[in-house]
Amino acid sequence: MQRHIFRSYDIRGIYPTDFDTKTAYDIGRALARKERWGRVVVGRDMRLGAKDIHDGLVRGLIDEGVSVEDVGLTPIDGIYFAVGKQKYDGGVMVTASHNPKEYIGLKMIHGNMTAVRGADVLKFLENNLQPEEKKEGGSVIEKDILEDHVSHILSFVDGKKLKPFNIVVDAGNGMAGKMIPALSKHLPFMVTPLFFDLDGNFPNHPSDPLKPESQTALVKKVRETNADLGVIFDGDTDRMFFVDETGTFIRADYTLLLLAKMMLETHPGEAIVYTVECSKIVPEKIKEMGGRAIRTPVGYANVWDAMRREGAILGGEMSAHYAFKENFCTDSGFIALLFVLELLSKSGKKLSSLIQEFNVYFQHPQINIEVKDIPKALQKLKERYKDGNLDEMDGLSIEYPDWWCVIRASNTEPLLRINIEGKTKEAVEEKKEELLSFI
Repeated sequence: MQRHIFRSYDIRGIYPTDFDTKTAYDIGRALARKERWGRVVVGRDMRLGAKDIHDGLVRGLIDEGVSVEDVGLTPIDGIYFAVGKQKYDGGVMVTASHNPKEYIGLKMIHGNMTAVRGADVLKFLENNLQPEEKKEGGSVIEKDILEDHVSHILSFVDGKKLKPFNIVVDAGNGMAGKMIPALSKHLPFMVTPLFFDLDGNFPNHPSDPLKPESQTALVKKVRETNADLGVIFDGDTDRMFFVDETGTFIRADYTLLLLAKMMLETHPGEAIVYTVECSKIVPEKIKEMGGRAIRTPVGYANVWDAMRREGAILGGEMSAHYAFKENFCTDSGFIALLFVLELLSKSGKKLSSLIQEFNVYFQHPQINIEVKDIPKALQKLKERYKDGNLDEMDGLSIEYPDWWCVIRASNTEPLLRINIEGKTKEAVEEKKEELLSFI
Protein backbone atom coordinates (compact mmCIF):
# COMPACT_ATOMS: atom_id res chain seq x y z
CA MET A 1 0.00 0.00 0.00
CA GLN A 2 1.37 3.41 -1.02
CA ARG A 3 1.70 5.75 1.96
CA HIS A 4 1.64 8.90 -0.17
CA ILE A 5 -1.97 8.39 -1.28
CA PHE A 6 -3.14 9.12 2.28
CA ARG A 7 -3.42 12.89 2.38
CA SER A 8 -4.38 15.40 5.05
CA TYR A 9 -8.05 15.45 4.08
CA ASP A 10 -8.67 12.47 1.80
CA ILE A 11 -7.07 9.56 -0.08
CA ARG A 12 -5.89 10.13 -3.64
CA GLY A 13 -3.48 8.53 -6.12
CA ILE A 14 -2.92 7.34 -9.67
CA TYR A 15 -5.09 4.42 -10.80
CA PRO A 16 -4.15 1.58 -10.82
CA THR A 17 -0.43 1.98 -10.02
CA ASP A 18 -0.86 3.80 -6.70
CA PHE A 19 -4.43 2.94 -5.91
CA ASP A 20 -6.05 -0.31 -7.08
CA THR A 21 -9.04 -2.47 -6.20
CA LYS A 22 -7.14 -4.39 -3.49
CA THR A 23 -6.15 -1.12 -1.83
CA ALA A 24 -9.78 0.02 -1.92
CA TYR A 25 -10.86 -3.27 -0.34
CA ASP A 26 -8.34 -2.92 2.50
CA ILE A 27 -9.38 0.69 3.09
CA GLY A 28 -13.05 -0.37 3.18
CA ARG A 29 -12.31 -2.90 5.91
CA ALA A 30 -10.15 -0.40 7.81
CA LEU A 31 -12.81 2.31 7.66
CA ALA A 32 -15.48 -0.03 8.97
CA ARG A 33 -13.32 -1.09 11.92
CA LYS A 34 -11.86 2.32 12.68
CA GLU A 35 -15.19 4.15 12.56
CA ARG A 36 -17.32 1.25 13.86
CA TRP A 37 -19.68 1.78 10.96
CA GLY A 38 -22.88 -0.25 10.72
CA ARG A 39 -24.76 1.53 7.92
CA VAL A 40 -23.07 3.71 5.31
CA VAL A 41 -23.77 5.37 1.98
CA VAL A 42 -21.36 5.05 -0.95
CA GLY A 43 -21.32 6.90 -4.28
CA ARG A 44 -18.95 7.55 -7.15
CA ASP A 45 -18.25 9.89 -10.02
CA MET A 46 -17.54 9.11 -13.68
CA ARG A 47 -13.75 8.71 -13.44
CA LEU A 48 -12.09 5.87 -15.35
CA GLY A 49 -11.22 3.80 -12.28
CA ALA A 50 -14.19 4.82 -10.14
CA LYS A 51 -16.27 1.67 -10.71
CA ASP A 52 -13.39 -0.69 -9.85
CA ILE A 53 -12.42 1.27 -6.73
CA HIS A 54 -16.08 1.53 -5.73
CA ASP A 55 -16.54 -2.24 -6.04
CA GLY A 56 -13.42 -3.00 -4.02
CA LEU A 57 -14.43 -0.53 -1.31
CA VAL A 58 -17.95 -1.96 -1.05
CA ARG A 59 -16.62 -5.54 -0.78
CA GLY A 60 -14.35 -4.44 2.06
CA LEU A 61 -17.20 -2.78 3.91
CA ILE A 62 -19.48 -5.79 3.44
CA ASP A 63 -16.79 -8.17 4.73
CA GLU A 64 -16.81 -6.17 7.96
CA GLY A 65 -20.56 -6.66 8.31
CA VAL A 66 -21.56 -3.20 7.13
CA SER A 67 -24.88 -2.45 5.45
CA VAL A 68 -24.02 -0.40 2.36
CA GLU A 69 -26.51 1.76 0.48
CA ASP A 70 -25.13 2.49 -2.98
CA VAL A 71 -26.36 5.72 -4.59
CA GLY A 72 -24.30 5.18 -7.75
CA LEU A 73 -23.26 8.15 -9.89
CA THR A 74 -23.64 11.28 -7.78
CA PRO A 75 -21.97 14.62 -7.11
CA ILE A 76 -20.03 14.81 -3.86
CA ASP A 77 -22.72 16.87 -2.14
CA GLY A 78 -25.12 13.99 -2.81
CA ILE A 79 -23.13 11.99 -0.25
CA TYR A 80 -23.16 14.90 2.20
CA PHE A 81 -26.92 15.27 1.73
CA ALA A 82 -27.54 11.56 2.25
CA VAL A 83 -25.46 11.33 5.43
CA GLY A 84 -26.90 14.56 6.86
CA LYS A 85 -30.52 13.78 6.02
CA GLN A 86 -30.68 10.03 6.53
CA LYS A 87 -28.30 9.85 9.52
CA TYR A 88 -25.93 7.21 8.17
CA ASP A 89 -22.93 6.26 10.28
CA GLY A 90 -20.75 7.60 7.49
CA GLY A 91 -20.35 8.09 3.78
CA VAL A 92 -17.68 7.59 1.11
CA MET A 93 -17.40 9.18 -2.33
CA VAL A 94 -15.13 7.63 -4.96
CA THR A 95 -13.59 10.60 -6.77
CA ALA A 96 -10.37 12.50 -7.34
CA SER A 97 -12.15 15.85 -7.52
CA HIS A 98 -10.30 18.19 -9.93
CA ASN A 99 -7.18 16.06 -10.44
CA PRO A 100 -6.10 14.82 -13.90
CA LYS A 101 -7.83 11.77 -15.35
CA GLU A 102 -5.14 9.33 -14.16
CA TYR A 103 -6.15 9.91 -10.52
CA ILE A 104 -8.74 8.27 -8.31
CA GLY A 105 -9.48 8.69 -4.62
CA LEU A 106 -11.87 8.63 -1.70
CA LYS A 107 -13.56 11.41 0.25
CA MET A 108 -14.95 10.21 3.55
CA ILE A 109 -17.31 11.70 6.12
CA HIS A 110 -18.34 10.76 9.65
CA GLY A 111 -21.97 10.50 10.63
CA ASN A 112 -21.52 13.72 12.61
CA MET A 113 -20.68 15.49 9.31
CA THR A 114 -16.97 15.95 9.93
CA ALA A 115 -14.28 14.75 7.55
CA VAL A 116 -12.52 11.41 7.94
CA ARG A 117 -8.91 12.38 7.26
CA GLY A 118 -6.73 10.23 5.07
CA ALA A 119 -3.76 10.56 7.43
CA ASP A 120 -5.85 9.08 10.26
CA VAL A 121 -6.84 6.11 8.09
CA LEU A 122 -3.18 5.43 7.33
CA LYS A 123 -2.28 5.55 11.02
CA PHE A 124 -5.01 3.02 11.77
CA LEU A 125 -3.84 0.71 8.97
CA GLU A 126 -0.24 0.80 10.17
CA ASN A 127 -1.31 -0.24 13.66
CA ASN A 128 -3.83 -2.84 12.51
CA LEU A 129 -2.04 -4.57 9.67
CA GLN A 130 -3.85 -7.91 9.84
CA PRO A 131 -7.58 -7.69 9.10
CA GLU A 132 -9.90 -9.73 11.28
CA GLU A 133 -11.90 -12.63 9.89
CA LYS A 134 -14.79 -11.67 7.64
CA LYS A 135 -17.97 -10.83 9.52
CA GLU A 136 -21.53 -11.85 8.74
CA GLY A 137 -24.42 -9.52 8.03
CA GLY A 138 -22.90 -7.26 5.42
CA SER A 139 -25.07 -6.25 2.48
CA VAL A 140 -25.46 -3.76 -0.34
CA ILE A 141 -28.60 -2.26 -1.86
CA GLU A 142 -28.95 0.36 -4.58
CA LYS A 143 -30.73 3.59 -3.76
CA ASP A 144 -31.76 6.57 -5.95
CA ILE A 145 -31.44 9.89 -4.12
CA LEU A 146 -31.48 12.23 -7.13
CA GLU A 147 -34.96 13.74 -6.74
CA ASP A 148 -34.66 14.08 -2.96
CA HIS A 149 -31.29 15.77 -3.40
CA VAL A 150 -32.69 18.14 -6.04
CA SER A 151 -35.60 19.06 -3.73
CA HIS A 152 -33.15 19.81 -0.94
CA ILE A 153 -31.09 22.14 -3.15
CA LEU A 154 -34.21 23.95 -4.41
CA SER A 155 -35.40 24.53 -0.83
CA PHE A 156 -32.70 27.15 -0.31
CA VAL A 157 -34.26 29.72 -2.66
CA ASP A 158 -37.69 31.00 -3.64
CA GLY A 159 -37.98 29.82 -7.23
CA LYS A 160 -40.80 32.29 -7.93
CA LYS A 161 -38.42 35.21 -7.37
CA LEU A 162 -35.77 33.97 -9.81
CA LYS A 163 -35.54 35.74 -13.15
CA PRO A 164 -35.17 33.81 -16.44
CA PHE A 165 -31.45 34.26 -16.87
CA ASN A 166 -29.49 32.98 -19.85
CA ILE A 167 -26.71 30.84 -18.33
CA VAL A 168 -23.86 28.89 -19.86
CA VAL A 169 -22.90 25.86 -17.74
CA ASP A 170 -19.64 24.00 -18.35
CA ALA A 171 -19.88 20.60 -16.66
CA GLY A 172 -16.43 19.60 -17.90
CA ASN A 173 -17.73 16.05 -18.55
CA GLY A 174 -18.24 15.75 -14.80
CA MET A 175 -21.18 15.13 -12.49
CA ALA A 176 -22.74 18.55 -13.11
CA GLY A 177 -23.78 17.02 -16.44
CA LYS A 178 -26.19 14.83 -14.48
CA MET A 179 -27.32 17.35 -11.88
CA ILE A 180 -27.91 20.53 -13.87
CA PRO A 181 -30.60 18.96 -16.14
CA ALA A 182 -32.35 17.59 -13.04
CA LEU A 183 -32.29 21.03 -11.40
CA SER A 184 -33.00 23.22 -14.42
CA LYS A 185 -36.36 21.58 -15.22
CA HIS A 186 -37.64 23.17 -11.98
CA LEU A 187 -36.15 26.61 -12.68
CA PRO A 188 -36.82 29.45 -15.15
CA PHE A 189 -33.30 29.63 -16.59
CA MET A 190 -32.27 29.01 -20.17
CA VAL A 191 -29.19 26.80 -19.88
CA THR A 192 -26.63 26.50 -22.66
CA PRO A 193 -24.78 23.24 -21.86
CA LEU A 194 -21.10 22.63 -22.43
CA PHE A 195 -19.64 19.12 -22.11
CA PHE A 196 -22.51 17.47 -20.22
CA ASP A 197 -21.56 13.91 -21.30
CA LEU A 198 -20.10 12.02 -18.34
CA ASP A 199 -16.59 11.07 -19.44
CA GLY A 200 -13.65 10.33 -17.16
CA ASN A 201 -11.23 10.98 -20.01
CA PHE A 202 -12.06 14.71 -19.76
CA PRO A 203 -11.76 15.05 -23.55
CA ASN A 204 -12.55 18.76 -23.73
CA HIS A 205 -10.44 20.35 -21.00
CA PRO A 206 -8.88 19.50 -17.60
CA SER A 207 -11.19 18.95 -14.65
CA ASP A 208 -9.57 21.81 -12.74
CA PRO A 209 -11.58 25.02 -13.41
CA LEU A 210 -8.64 27.20 -12.33
CA LYS A 211 -6.51 26.14 -15.28
CA PRO A 212 -6.70 28.80 -18.04
CA GLU A 213 -7.26 26.15 -20.69
CA SER A 214 -10.34 24.96 -18.77
CA GLN A 215 -11.94 28.40 -18.93
CA THR A 216 -11.53 29.11 -22.66
CA ALA A 217 -14.66 27.40 -23.99
CA LEU A 218 -16.89 28.88 -21.28
CA VAL A 219 -15.66 32.43 -21.81
CA LYS A 220 -16.10 32.10 -25.57
CA LYS A 221 -19.65 30.73 -25.29
CA VAL A 222 -20.75 33.40 -22.79
CA ARG A 223 -19.64 36.09 -25.23
CA GLU A 224 -21.11 34.33 -28.28
CA THR A 225 -24.55 33.91 -26.70
CA ASN A 226 -24.65 37.24 -24.81
CA ALA A 227 -25.33 35.18 -21.70
CA ASP A 228 -26.00 36.77 -18.32
CA LEU A 229 -23.22 34.68 -16.80
CA GLY A 230 -21.31 31.42 -17.05
CA VAL A 231 -20.60 28.68 -14.52
CA ILE A 232 -17.93 25.97 -14.50
CA PHE A 233 -17.70 22.93 -12.21
CA ASP A 234 -14.95 20.43 -11.53
CA GLY A 235 -15.48 16.68 -11.85
CA ASP A 236 -17.30 15.96 -8.58
CA THR A 237 -18.88 19.48 -8.50
CA ASP A 238 -17.47 20.65 -5.18
CA ARG A 239 -15.66 23.51 -6.97
CA MET A 240 -17.76 26.08 -8.81
CA PHE A 241 -16.59 29.32 -10.42
CA PHE A 242 -18.47 32.12 -12.19
CA VAL A 243 -17.75 34.04 -15.37
CA ASP A 244 -19.57 37.38 -15.63
CA GLU A 245 -21.48 38.65 -18.66
CA THR A 246 -18.28 40.10 -20.17
CA GLY A 247 -16.47 36.76 -19.96
CA THR A 248 -14.36 37.78 -16.97
CA PHE A 249 -13.46 34.99 -14.52
CA ILE A 250 -14.61 35.74 -10.95
CA ARG A 251 -12.36 35.02 -7.96
CA ALA A 252 -13.84 32.58 -5.46
CA ASP A 253 -13.40 34.98 -2.54
CA TYR A 254 -15.54 37.53 -4.40
CA THR A 255 -18.22 34.85 -4.81
CA LEU A 256 -17.94 34.18 -1.07
CA LEU A 257 -18.71 37.87 -0.46
CA LEU A 258 -21.77 37.70 -2.73
CA LEU A 259 -23.01 34.74 -0.69
CA ALA A 260 -22.23 36.60 2.54
CA LYS A 261 -24.31 39.56 1.32
CA MET A 262 -27.27 37.26 0.71
CA MET A 263 -27.03 35.40 3.98
CA LEU A 264 -26.29 38.30 6.32
CA GLU A 265 -29.47 40.03 5.14
CA THR A 266 -31.49 37.29 6.83
CA HIS A 267 -28.90 36.28 9.46
CA PRO A 268 -27.43 39.58 10.75
CA GLY A 269 -24.41 39.34 13.02
CA GLU A 270 -23.62 35.74 12.16
CA ALA A 271 -20.13 34.36 11.49
CA ILE A 272 -18.62 33.81 8.04
CA VAL A 273 -15.50 31.62 7.71
CA TYR A 274 -12.75 32.42 5.20
CA THR A 275 -9.19 31.15 4.70
CA VAL A 276 -5.84 32.93 4.96
CA GLU A 277 -5.40 33.09 1.17
CA CYS A 278 -8.50 35.24 0.67
CA SER A 279 -8.21 38.94 -0.12
CA LYS A 280 -8.08 41.44 2.71
CA ILE A 281 -11.35 42.81 1.33
CA VAL A 282 -13.14 39.67 2.57
CA PRO A 283 -12.98 40.32 6.34
CA GLU A 284 -13.42 44.06 5.74
CA LYS A 285 -16.64 43.60 3.77
CA ILE A 286 -18.01 40.91 6.09
CA LYS A 287 -17.64 43.31 9.02
CA GLU A 288 -19.14 46.15 6.95
CA MET A 289 -22.14 43.91 6.19
CA GLY A 290 -22.60 43.30 9.93
CA GLY A 291 -21.12 39.82 10.13
CA ARG A 292 -18.28 38.24 12.10
CA ALA A 293 -15.26 37.28 9.97
CA ILE A 294 -13.52 34.07 11.10
CA ARG A 295 -10.10 33.33 9.59
CA THR A 296 -8.87 29.76 9.27
CA PRO A 297 -6.02 27.81 7.61
CA VAL A 298 -6.39 26.71 3.98
CA GLY A 299 -8.20 23.42 3.48
CA TYR A 300 -11.86 22.59 3.22
CA ALA A 301 -11.76 20.41 6.37
CA ASN A 302 -10.48 23.45 8.29
CA VAL A 303 -13.43 25.49 7.03
CA TRP A 304 -15.78 22.74 8.19
CA ASP A 305 -14.19 22.65 11.64
CA ALA A 306 -14.30 26.43 12.05
CA MET A 307 -17.93 26.62 10.96
CA ARG A 308 -18.97 24.12 13.62
CA ARG A 309 -16.81 25.72 16.29
CA GLU A 310 -18.14 29.22 15.61
CA GLY A 311 -21.69 28.30 14.60
CA ALA A 312 -21.03 30.05 11.25
CA ILE A 313 -23.73 30.25 8.59
CA LEU A 314 -21.28 30.23 5.67
CA GLY A 315 -17.70 29.31 4.85
CA GLY A 316 -15.54 29.37 1.76
CA GLU A 317 -12.06 29.41 0.31
CA MET A 318 -10.12 30.33 -2.83
CA SER A 319 -10.52 26.88 -4.38
CA ALA A 320 -14.27 27.62 -4.64
CA HIS A 321 -15.72 25.46 -1.90
CA TYR A 322 -18.80 27.14 -0.39
CA ALA A 323 -20.30 25.51 2.70
CA PHE A 324 -23.62 26.34 4.35
CA LYS A 325 -24.78 25.76 7.91
CA GLU A 326 -28.22 24.66 6.72
CA ASN A 327 -26.56 22.16 4.38
CA PHE A 328 -25.11 20.28 7.36
CA CYS A 329 -22.08 22.64 7.28
CA THR A 330 -20.95 21.02 4.02
CA ASP A 331 -20.33 22.54 0.61
CA SER A 332 -22.53 22.62 -2.45
CA GLY A 333 -21.72 24.39 -5.70
CA PHE A 334 -25.37 24.06 -6.71
CA ILE A 335 -26.69 25.87 -3.63
CA ALA A 336 -24.06 28.57 -4.11
CA LEU A 337 -25.17 28.97 -7.74
CA LEU A 338 -28.82 29.42 -6.80
CA PHE A 339 -28.02 31.92 -4.05
CA VAL A 340 -26.04 34.11 -6.45
CA LEU A 341 -28.80 33.91 -9.05
CA GLU A 342 -31.32 34.95 -6.41
CA LEU A 343 -29.11 37.92 -5.50
CA LEU A 344 -28.90 38.92 -9.17
CA SER A 345 -32.68 38.59 -9.48
CA LYS A 346 -33.30 40.82 -6.45
CA SER A 347 -30.73 43.46 -7.33
CA GLY A 348 -31.51 43.80 -11.03
CA LYS A 349 -27.78 44.30 -11.61
CA LYS A 350 -25.25 42.52 -13.78
CA LEU A 351 -22.76 40.20 -12.10
CA SER A 352 -19.86 42.48 -13.09
CA SER A 353 -21.60 45.37 -11.34
CA LEU A 354 -22.23 43.39 -8.15
CA ILE A 355 -18.58 42.49 -7.69
CA GLN A 356 -17.23 45.93 -8.58
CA GLU A 357 -17.29 47.05 -4.94
CA PHE A 358 -14.82 44.27 -4.08
CA ASN A 359 -12.15 45.48 -6.53
CA VAL A 360 -10.39 47.60 -3.95
CA TYR A 361 -6.91 46.07 -3.81
CA PHE A 362 -4.51 44.80 -6.44
CA GLN A 363 -3.95 41.06 -6.21
CA HIS A 364 -1.12 39.24 -7.94
CA PRO A 365 -1.91 35.74 -9.21
CA GLN A 366 -0.66 33.06 -6.83
CA ILE A 367 3.07 32.31 -7.22
CA ASN A 368 4.39 28.79 -6.62
CA ILE A 369 8.12 28.20 -6.24
CA GLU A 370 10.04 25.05 -5.36
CA VAL A 371 12.00 25.27 -2.11
CA LYS A 372 14.06 22.44 -0.63
CA ASP A 373 13.82 23.54 3.01
CA ILE A 374 10.43 25.21 3.50
CA PRO A 375 10.62 25.61 7.32
CA LYS A 376 14.00 27.33 6.97
CA ALA A 377 12.67 29.64 4.28
CA LEU A 378 9.69 30.63 6.42
CA GLN A 379 11.97 31.30 9.41
CA LYS A 380 14.28 33.50 7.31
CA LEU A 381 11.27 35.43 6.00
CA LYS A 382 10.03 35.89 9.54
CA GLU A 383 13.40 37.41 10.51
CA ARG A 384 13.60 39.57 7.36
CA TYR A 385 10.16 41.14 7.85
CA LYS A 386 10.06 41.25 11.67
CA ASP A 387 9.09 44.94 11.65
CA GLY A 388 5.79 44.09 9.90
CA ASN A 389 2.69 42.59 11.45
CA LEU A 390 3.30 38.83 11.41
CA ASP A 391 0.83 35.98 11.78
CA GLU A 392 1.87 32.32 11.69
CA MET A 393 -1.53 30.76 11.05
CA ASP A 394 -0.87 28.35 8.17
CA GLY A 395 2.60 29.52 7.13
CA LEU A 396 3.43 33.19 7.46
CA SER A 397 1.32 36.28 6.88
CA ILE A 398 3.22 39.57 6.57
CA GLU A 399 1.40 42.89 6.66
CA TYR A 400 2.53 46.46 6.05
CA PRO A 401 0.35 49.53 5.42
CA ASP A 402 0.65 49.40 1.62
CA TRP A 403 1.11 45.65 0.96
CA TRP A 404 0.66 42.28 2.58
CA CYS A 405 1.16 38.63 1.68
CA VAL A 406 0.55 35.05 2.75
CA ILE A 407 3.37 32.53 2.25
CA ARG A 408 2.56 28.92 3.02
CA ALA A 409 3.67 25.41 2.19
CA SER A 410 1.64 23.36 -0.26
CA ASN A 411 -0.10 20.39 1.34
CA THR A 412 0.89 18.12 -1.54
CA GLU A 413 4.10 19.39 -3.19
CA PRO A 414 7.52 20.82 -2.13
CA LEU A 415 6.30 24.31 -3.00
CA LEU A 416 5.88 27.65 -1.32
CA ARG A 417 2.62 29.28 -2.33
CA ILE A 418 2.76 33.08 -2.30
CA ASN A 419 -0.25 35.39 -2.39
CA ILE A 420 0.63 39.12 -2.53
CA GLU A 421 -1.84 41.96 -2.35
CA GLY A 422 -1.59 45.72 -1.90
CA LYS A 423 -3.11 49.13 -2.40
CA THR A 424 -1.38 49.65 -5.77
CA LYS A 425 -0.03 47.51 -8.57
CA GLU A 426 3.35 49.22 -8.22
CA ALA A 427 3.69 48.29 -4.55
CA VAL A 428 2.75 44.68 -5.24
CA GLU A 429 5.16 44.31 -8.18
CA GLU A 430 8.01 45.83 -6.19
CA LYS A 431 7.46 43.56 -3.20
CA LYS A 432 6.99 40.50 -5.39
CA GLU A 433 10.47 40.98 -6.86
CA GLU A 434 11.91 41.63 -3.40
CA LEU A 435 10.33 38.47 -1.94
CA LEU A 436 11.33 36.21 -4.80
CA SER A 437 14.88 37.53 -4.78
CA PHE A 438 15.17 36.97 -1.04
CA ILE A 439 13.73 33.46 -1.16
